[in-house]
Amino acid sequence: MARTVVVWVAEGTWPACVDAARAWIRDDDEMVLLHVTGGEMAAAHGVLGGLLGRGRRTRDLDRGLDAVAAQTAERLLDRAADRVGRPVVTRHRSGRVERAVVEAAEGADLLVCARDGDRSRLGPRSLGPDTRFVVDHAPCPVLLVWPGAAPDVGSIPPPPPPGHHPPPPPHERP
Repeated sequence: MARTVVVWVAEGTWPACVDAARAWIRDDDEMVLLHVTGGEMAAAHGVLGGLLGRGRRTRDLDRGLDAVAAQTAERLLDRAADRVGRPVVTRHRSGRVERAVVEAAEGADLLVCARDGDRSRLGPRSLGPDTRFVVDHAPCPVLLVWPGAAPDVGSIPPPPPPGHHPPPPPHERP
């Protein structure tokens, strides 16, 4: 039975995600390449508004920025599709990145994404905020890959000293 595999295509990490998906999927699986344009565009629109004021002039520039973002996403998705080397479905979404990725994974059999935080050591900080949200909320299994060589297990911090007890989670505090 064919499965649907969603691959989150993000700048800097997408080659590792595509390669991992190629290694894990079967010939009859559907691969969906997903790119999300998010907060960076809101920041760019805000900068324009701050520099030029609001009004008709900035609406034209805003449309131009959106067109450039869509073209950039399309080129990135095309490069990822070429790397896959087989038919794929491409999707470009805009909005809050973490939520758009989770929504796109609804009904999928697997979501492939990469660590995008501190790549020098193992641990939770190897995930950026958007990826942490996606891993915590994905409605399907997640294949989380390193975008390069994984750090040595020696990069794990030492355990806490004996007798040290971490504080309880906020919902358990008196």
